Amino acid sequence: MPSAVTASLVAQLGHIVGLANATAAIEDRVCYASDGTKQRAMPDVVTRPTTTEQVAAIVRLANEQSVPVLARGAGTSLSGGAVPVRGGIVLDFTRMNRVLEVDPPNLLAVVEPGVVTADFQTMVERQGLFFPPDPASAEFSTIGGNVAECAGGLRGLKYGVTRDYVMGLEVVLASGEVIHTGSRTLKSVTGYDLTKFFVGSEGTLGIFTKITLRLIPLPPKVRTLAAFFDSYDKASDTALAIVSKGILPRGLEFMDEVTIECVRNYGQGAGLPANAKALLMVDLDGTEESTLTELEAVCQVCASGGAFETVVAGNDAEQARLWNTRKAVSPALFKVAPIKFNEDVCVPRTQVTALLRVAAGLQTGHTVRVACFGHIGDGNIHVNFMFHESQRAEAESMVEQLLREVVKLGGTLSGEHGIGSAKARFLALEVPPREMQLMKDLKRLLDPKNILNPGKIFPE
Repeated sequence: MPSAVTASLVAQLGHIVGLANATAAIEDRVCYASDGTKQRAMPDVVTRPTTTEQVAAIVRLANEQSVPVLARGAGTSLSGGAVPVRGGIVLDFTRMNRVLEVDPPNLLAVVEPGVVTADFQTMVERQGLFFPPDPASAEFSTIGGNVAECAGGLRGLKYGVTRDYVMGLEVVLASGEVIHTGSRTLKSVTGYDLTKFFVGSEGTLGIFTKITLRLIPLPPKVRTLAAFFDSYDKASDTALAIVSKGILPRGLEFMDEVTIECVRNYGQGAGLPANAKALLMVDLDGTEESTLTELEAVCQVCASGGAFETVVAGNDAEQARLWNTRKAVSPALFKVAPIKFNEDVCVPRTQVTALLRVAAGLQTGHTVRVACFGHIGDGNIHVNFMFHESQRAEAESMVEQLLREVVKLGGTLSGEHGIGSAKARFLALEVPPREMQLMKDLKRLLDPKNILNPGKIFPE
């Protein structure tokens, strides 16, 4: 903002949302100063709207006064997307958390942006329905944030990512105007696809106030197995072989030796063989018969690929135990060092082994530890750099080396976290100048005063 937030602005916002829901108190603002990246920047005021009309009025006021506005859900972003780097107004959507409609015959639902992902999934599953996008932060993250970042998750290989389940949006533009995109039909080719245009835009083009989601029938059966290997290349080649055989698992996850060691040291390594240097975890869903057939085929592929041990979960408790190993990864890595860069790079499946080789090579000659895990089935490997503050320059250099190599492999800088502020300086490694300018032109057209989540995506 060009000047400090005045009592007048807080009063105007309080008139829109109620005085109890507009605050400039330091103890309130500090709660909105960071996200999952641990970056910090203080907003000037926090508001908690409950209706589209309130959101539109806030944005209209911000536009008139050229004040930055940032929409925020749970703050789980891993790209700095929820950090108010230019200060301004934070729109806290936690009070806009209603599931407005579930329509089983049409396999859709309409929700507000503050609905927690896992809560929504549990609700629709009770009705025999399924919302597949499953980011690791699902227990906390909100649907609005998932749509803004086009979140992926464990089920991306078989079911796709968030954009594949967004049918329509209610969007508040930077002017304060409210528009509606998409439709309630599975098919629609009426004009440009504005819905997909806004999905993944990280809050820089508009603010979502209602989201229409596509649902599918809930698969009746899920089977889980873990396969252990003595090298990462055997595991990677086996993952490729599973997909090449025509099997699309619900989840196909990977952990390298460093990750396995960290999980073991974290106390979640029960059942992990001492000599395991790589791990594949596979979820298969469908009917009782189809999953059993696929399970047998996957076990055969793993054995042929060099797995020295394969564990099949026999019940729900054993499934949970296997997946708890995977879910323990992030906190386990933080035990290595207090700072962690999680680079969610994605490459074509046939280049995953080469990517893992690059990551392993980065460790040579450096003191920063590198761990790889993630969604190997769709080529989305999370390369993590764990370090202390004194090693920051070394870690940043290693990240740049990694990203340059990823682009050479035909990959992308971000498979699911977004660019935000964390990767903005690297965007030009992947996006050519003309395409970059086109993106900036579209941003300028919709947000000429650059009030919507400024400082994100584009290098400045």
